[in-house]
Amino acid sequence: MSDQGDPSPEALAPEDAKIVTLARSARARTGAAEGAAVRDTDGRTYAATSVALPSLSLSALQAAVAAAVSSGAPGLEAAAVVTAAGAVDAASLAAVHDLAPTASVLRADVTGAVQQIHSPITTTETSA
Repeated sequence: MSDQGDPSPEALAPEDAKIVTLARSARARTGAAEGAAVRDTDGRTYAATSVALPSLSLSALQAAVAAAVSSGAPGLEAAAVVTAAGAVDAASLAAVHDLAPTASVLRADVTGAVQQIHSPITTTETSA
């Protein structure tokens, strides 16, 4: 996915809109602070939410990457995180880029509106 142009849901490719929807649904279903979804290079999707246990803390994006890796995903094409936060944390971005250095990461607000698209080269942000 390119970092140029309008990152609104209407402008997203259908497969990218799908992972935003999956991330939003995971967040809503559990009441977690964040929801995330990733799409692997075979087209399979994995969704997760943030994990906050006394012995384990993962962002939703880290948990989704972990689910993909533990399921044998050969790589990632794209990722999405739905959060009220103003940015995706560096550790979450690093988890995606450890597995897929060229994957784009979409950050959407809690309504599912894409606010930012991170790629290894550039980052695009919408004005809200």
